[in-house]
Amino acid sequence: MRFREPLLGGGAAMPGASLQRACRLLVAVCALHLGVTLVYYLAGRDLSRLPHLVGVPTPLQGGSHGAPAGRQPSGERGPRVAAPPPPPPPPSLGASEPRPGGESSPDADSRPGPASNWTSAPGSPSTAPSLPACPEESPLLVGPMLIEFNVPVDLTLLAKQNPEVKVGGRHAPKDCISSHKVAIIIPFRNRQEHLKYWLYYLHPILQRQQLDYGIYVINQAGDSMFNRAKLLNIGFREALKDYDYTCFVFSDVDLIPMDDRNAYRCFSQPRHISVAMDKFGFRLVFKGMSISRPNAVVGKCRMIRHSRDKKNEPNPQRFDRIAHTKETMLSDGLNSLTYKVLDIERNPLYTKITVDVGTPS
Repeated sequence: MRFREPLLGGGAAMPGASLQRACRLLVAVCALHLGVTLVYYLAGRDLSRLPHLVGVPTPLQGGSHGAPAGRQPSGERGPRVAAPPPPPPPPSLGASEPRPGGESSPDADSRPGPASNWTSAPGSPSTAPSLPACPEESPLLVGPMLIEFNVPVDLTLLAKQNPEVKVGGRHAPKDCISSHKVAIIIPFRNRQEHLKYWLYYLHPILQRQQLDYGIYVINQAGDSMFNRAKLLNIGFREALKDYDYTCFVFSDVDLIPMDDRNAYRCFSQPRHISVAMDKFGFRLVFKGMSISRPNAVVGKCRMIRHSRDKKNEPNPQRFDRIAHTKETMLSDGLNSLTYKVLDIERNPLYTKITVDVGTPS
């Protein structure tokens, strides 16, 4: 039998086994305390990050030499996986598109619906940042302008000077959402030079006014009596086939505003825009009418001088018809509108719709 050797010359032996068990128990208690503390600490955090904190790969994350994760964990920095791009939109209308039957709308695949707005940014709408509403009064306006008609206008160069205008003469602000969806209707026949000046001045004005707008030139085919009122009704109906416009401006091709504060936008009641023309010495010609209008300073317009066209003589019955408007308005106009669309041209700065208005009644 062997006996323990005394330590340090003492007479009692040190209980080594008991000391070892006590140390192990102390380590276990400390580990348990640390574990409980860690659990309470992580209870208020994203526990899904725990494998990343301790370096354990997850099913969505490769190992040190594996494939990259399928998605970025919450709160971690790193490249994001982009959502697949949406399918491309259907092709827009071509430069010249015959379409028979003025009462039928264009083919659904050849024009976007109201939601696309022709100027929507590419990409998923859910990922695009929301834009603020445009202010009621644009901060881009400059006020009075000098209007001259002595320099020729090149439409190709003009299109390059207005890069934000889309094919067909459509434009919407890129940094805010306009509450005014305006279709501008121009009755037209044989006035191409006048149209160039109109586009030259009006596109910059309309953009500074921060309007969501489209320009429609309604061209009367043939050489019969020019029917301005019917062309305006046709423009109203045809424009609504393109977009959900909420306001319509009927403009002559030879009238240019001289102040961009003369707003081509929607108002609560009909608005007379060209209230003071140079043709009449900038005097208010139609006084006493219960319609909205700008003041005589803001409402100044300049007219392009020209000779009266043939088959565009004043209608001798016009005053009589105006006097009986309340009696005929329910049966004459849009209610009885008939016409035939012969051609639609989506030009860079405007949409030209050529129509057969038929024989005047």
